Amino acid sequence: MTPTAYKQAAHTNSYEFTQGSGYQLPEYPFAPPPELGGTRTKRHPIVIVGGGITGLTLACSLAKLGTPAILLDEDNTVGVKGASSRGICYTQKSLEIFQRLGIYDRIATKGIQWSVGRTFAGQDEVYSFDLRQQGGYNLSQQPPFINIQQFYIEGFLVERIAELGHVELRWQNRLTAFTQNADFATLTVETPAGSYVIEADHVIDATGSHSPLRQWLQVPFTSKRGDDRWCIADVRFTKRPPAERHTWVEAPFNENRAVWQHLMADDVWRIDYQMAPDSDPSHVSREDVVRERLSRQFGPDTEVEIVWVGPYAYRSECVHRMREGRVFFMGDSAKVVSPFGARGGNTGVADADNLAWKLAAVLRGRAHPALLESYDDERLEAAQQNVLVTNRTARFLRPADGVERLFRNAAIGLAKKHPFARTLMNTGRMAVANPYSRSRACSYAEGSAAGQSVQNVALRWADGSAGCVNELLNWAAGDLLLLAFGPLGRADQQRLNTLTGGAPLRAVQVPTGRDRAQATEHVRDPDGHLRAACQLAGPGWALVRPDGYLAASGDRIDGRLVAALERSLGLR
Repeated sequence: MTPTAYKQAAHTNSYEFTQGSGYQLPEYPFAPPPELGGTRTKRHPIVIVGGGITGLTLACSLAKLGTPAILLDEDNTVGVKGASSRGICYTQKSLEIFQRLGIYDRIATKGIQWSVGRTFAGQDEVYSFDLRQQGGYNLSQQPPFINIQQFYIEGFLVERIAELGHVELRWQNRLTAFTQNADFATLTVETPAGSYVIEADHVIDATGSHSPLRQWLQVPFTSKRGDDRWCIADVRFTKRPPAERHTWVEAPFNENRAVWQHLMADDVWRIDYQMAPDSDPSHVSREDVVRERLSRQFGPDTEVEIVWVGPYAYRSECVHRMREGRVFFMGDSAKVVSPFGARGGNTGVADADNLAWKLAAVLRGRAHPALLESYDDERLEAAQQNVLVTNRTARFLRPADGVERLFRNAAIGLAKKHPFARTLMNTGRMAVANPYSRSRACSYAEGSAAGQSVQNVALRWADGSAGCVNELLNWAAGDLLLLAFGPLGRADQQRLNTLTGGAPLRAVQVPTGRDRAQATEHVRDPDGHLRAACQLAGPGWALVRPDGYLAASGDRIDGRLVAALERSLGLR
């Protein structure tokens, strides 16, 4: 199918759910790679292995930056044939990334927005929250969450890559062998038309939790497997429940075990039932058993259409390093977490966003290759934090006898009566934009919020029209963005002109109050949201990276800015 034909088909719902028979996914044609039958081995700057949400986000990010790459995927579709929709909940940071890439409107149109969560224990509602009322979420142009089946996002990414060009998607191309040396990596790839060999300067492993690259390279990792068992039921109802996240720590209709209830696109509800640890997967996922379970929860008269059912267990894993020679690990190939808090796919998207601009900057000669080392600094810290947080949730939901169970029972009892105890109810700490506290690409000066994500807040362009941070980042086109808040003296302006003359840097003056703009490119911040997003209390500057993270900030344009710029480009 040509990119144009695919785009038209996708927006007429060519791969909606079928009625009661699971998922009908798009299929992409196999195209014989030019290396087949060739006599010379071609070297590519970037080869991405794996076409899930992480690999496709990286591919789309590189395409947006005009950086050539190829992506190898052993299947001919998005999602997983015969499996569930996988990830369903996408957080504000991921949605901000998707807006920069140009697919957010498609996601928002198809998906379900939610902000209210309710937690129950037995018949009692223990507590509820509305994220729209929390200041940490409501300034961004994106909502706290959107629920949508993962394969839809992957399909939108495939569309967008076709629109942008620069990146070649190779379907039904399976990696079968790999070697690397100090100069390049060599990959052997099998296709329906035969095998071929290519070389690569950089290889990205986005193959998932059963990564062959990680096994071949013998990358050390820490792993933990529990005995918790769950069963997913993706269903449609004739009478819709409210579009809220409902969580039961102890569900009376599920033998006092946990239950999750979420609405997804196409009026399909994802319901996760915690099973007994010794349960038989084939039994708990039988249609008659699932219908009985649904009947206990929603009543015997509720009409239910079962879209997909599947049992699952989970484990936690985390590599000890995110890079091995020329190979970068991301997504589930780097870490595996339990599904509580939507920290799997969302952190994979953040991995891709982090690495994409660094690869593009290095390959374009806009940064030193040493910048790539900061990927391990930043995303390993994020991976370790996400594994830690989700493991704590897993222990709360399946406590061991003794102290863990005693703590949980006490937390439930206290939370029913006392607001202070509600923070102890750990039903999944939702994914956030992980801060970076030990990155060599950030400057941690006193008073700086370096390493924090800058929200996609609203601003005004010089002509008064509405804009947002993401539009500034897209205008910077992969270079660093310097925001100068307040009036600039002549000396400051001269230093700024010197900096922007040769560095991969775009500077924007942000006048405050009645200050007159002195830079050619400037924006207005009438409500102070932009300055607040950079965590500046008064006049000063903020150096923002292409991934929307703050590299450094300060109160004067002086040598500290020069040092921060050099660190952000891998020069220090």
